[in-house]
Amino acid sequence: MTALPARPNSIAELRRVAQPPEVRSRANAEHWTASLYLRDVSPYLTWWLLKTSVSANGVTGLMILVGWCTALSLLVPGITGALLALVLGQLQMLVDCCDGEVARWRGTSSPAGVFLDKVGHYSTEALIPIVLGVRAAGFPFETPADFAWTTAGFALALVIVLNKALNDMVHVARANAGLDRLEDKRGGATQPSGRLLSRLRSAARFVPFHRLYHSVELTMLVFVAAIVGLVVGGATADRVLLVALLPLSVLALVGHFVAIMASKRVRS
Repeated sequence: MTALPARPNSIAELRRVAQPPEVRSRANAEHWTASLYLRDVSPYLTWWLLKTSVSANGVTGLMILVGWCTALSLLVPGITGALLALVLGQLQMLVDCCDGEVARWRGTSSPAGVFLDKVGHYSTEALIPIVLGVRAAGFPFETPADFAWTTAGFALALVIVLNKALNDMVHVARANAGLDRLEDKRGGATQPSGRLLSRLRSAARFVPFHRLYHSVELTMLVFVAAIVGLVVGGATADRVLLVALLPLSVLALVGHFVAIMASKRVRS
């Protein structure tokens, strides 16, 4: 295999190496924003990163920091904090595209990079609902009433993390059972075996509330709530959003668990 130069000669060459078809066609590892526009933009940032000595894991570390800043920006009151979180949420996903592109160009993909990527997404998607609970409670806290909102935020974070962990539990279970790694593509082993569950899965694609708990969607919802809050009051809008998200997240968790158990993913 011909060794690649330290830096690509063109954006087209970088795309060819860093964005191969097997990456662009992934069903679950690619967020819809990547397909929509981020993969069109990311090579330009990756081009600049390849001019530095920052490693792919260092870029992933930057992604983690941007994710944490996304959550913490919601501590800024009003629509300003929500807008900042919206922008930073998109920036996190952009950097998330770049770390893999840097690794593929330099040939430095590693389990450590995958692990750090998981840390970034798990921690960010847990912090956002926690800070949303703090935002809904308002400042300063009034005990004990406002603690109900912070508790709801922590509860939402727990359910989101559990829902994300189910996918990783599948991979761990298959590895421990000596089964092959699942391919990241639509259908196949992920398809429920029962007709009713298959229909429910198809229906969920038209009302994909189970996808609301990614950092991008969460920041979008908080921003919409902040706009509504200009009329009804910021705390009221945040509280309505939190109350709506929590039961839906539990439903998504239960549905995800049932879908896994009804599919071939955990069957030998």
